[in-house]
Amino acid sequence: MTSADLRAKLKCFICQNNYTDSVVLPCGDRFCQDCIDGVLDRQRRSGGYSCPKCSEKFQRRPAMQSNKLRTWRVQPYQKKSVVFRTHTEHVPTTSSQIRKCSTHNKCMTYYCIKDDICICTSCRWAGEHRGHQVETLDEASGKKKTKLRNAKQKLRKKKEEMEKRVQSLQEHRRKVEEKADGDTERVTDLFRDLRRRLEDLEKRVLKEISGRAERVSISIQDLEIKKEELTRKIRHIEELCNMTDPLTVLQESDTGDLCDTEDGDNEDRERHEELLHDGGGLDVAGVLHTGLSDIIREVNVYFYIQGAADILLDVNTAHNYLHISDDRKTISWSVGNQKRPETLKRFTDFPQVLGSRSFSSGQHYWEVDVGGSDLWKVGMCYPSMDRMGLQAGIGMNNKSWGLLRCDDQYSVRHDSIGTPLPTNISSNRVRIYLDYEDGRISFYDMCDPIQHLHTFTTTFTEPLHAALSVKGGCIKI
Repeated sequence: MTSADLRAKLKCFICQNNYTDSVVLPCGDRFCQDCIDGVLDRQRRSGGYSCPKCSEKFQRRPAMQSNKLRTWRVQPYQKKSVVFRTHTEHVPTTSSQIRKCSTHNKCMTYYCIKDDICICTSCRWAGEHRGHQVETLDEASGKKKTKLRNAKQKLRKKKEEMEKRVQSLQEHRRKVEEKADGDTERVTDLFRDLRRRLEDLEKRVLKEISGRAERVSISIQDLEIKKEELTRKIRHIEELCNMTDPLTVLQESDTGDLCDTEDGDNEDRERHEELLHDGGGLDVAGVLHTGLSDIIREVNVYFYIQGAADILLDVNTAHNYLHISDDRKTISWSVGNQKRPETLKRFTDFPQVLGSRSFSSGQHYWEVDVGGSDLWKVGMCYPSMDRMGLQAGIGMNNKSWGLLRCDDQYSVRHDSIGTPLPTNISSNRVRIYLDYEDGRISFYDMCDPIQHLHTFTTTFTEPLHAALSVKGGCIKI
């Protein structure tokens, strides 16, 4: 026996230190008194007792016998030192024996499926695993490896999916960052424009407020002048009445004017009543409401959630002197007749074409590059709009709304009523914005910042189509 084996025999199985007040269980295994007491106390709470070393079970808490280990003693009358053991030791399991059963000290050759543990032959046939379903170690190991390989395959697939999601989010982050740069610039431009618009609105409101007193002052001045004129007439009449010569009185040429006492009275009374009852609040509120509504529409245009509507031109509606590009996005004036078949949808008297898509709900916008022509119209119309005659032009009826350029002048038109724009379009791109439920068609100059041109307000009764017209050059959606 080696010295290492001897040292191992002198150590407690539980604390792995040299024995302190050692005691022996009925199975013959020895432990420190405090160590085994602690184990048995814990086992009492679980309702059963067993040896922590050999696993032998006991019906009740086992009695322990004191068995203090005497070390070495040498017989004095022998030439060689002889070592005598005072008792029999139970040899503990060492690290080299981990492949052996701790109960029977035999090699483990089976795997108990029920208890999920490796066992020896004695465990299978005579121990606590008797009658359980078992497999050889190779069989159990093979099944476990198959299960691990399947788990590995699933984990690898999950990892690949995770990598794809990471890659997708990284790509999305790149797009978000790019969009954030553009949105930052747009927000900066927007707030710069909003500050300018609010300052203009403030000036208009303050002008409206100060204008009330100014209008009253002007009316007072006007009445003072009229009062002086009345004073002059009264003095003149008195002079005539004091004259003794009848011929002089009758020959006075302006007596008709002197006797007209009703001149301007009704108008003066109405103006007087209007000024007395004008608190000014309604006018101020009107200016504020209109101005703020325009500003809110500008915000909607800057940050419209949906993208531009995909508009394709309907060739079946195109005038025969219009050329339609293959992608159905561009119209240009053609010197030759396209000789398309006649249909009830085709425009015959105006070089116009409609979009194939209809809009009957929601908010939408589309844009047109008008830089290629000096004579054009863009807008929206009902599909029931006439296709021939003078009333078939965009804006020449109550079923269409248009923005047009003619003779270097810009205007909007609906139901044959044209309204000149206060400013020319400074860019070559215009936006048409539709809010169907709100009943609005708005036009914008896509300059920097975006400029609102005009808004038509109505209640729509039919679906709407994009409408374009050109005579000379080309325009493109």
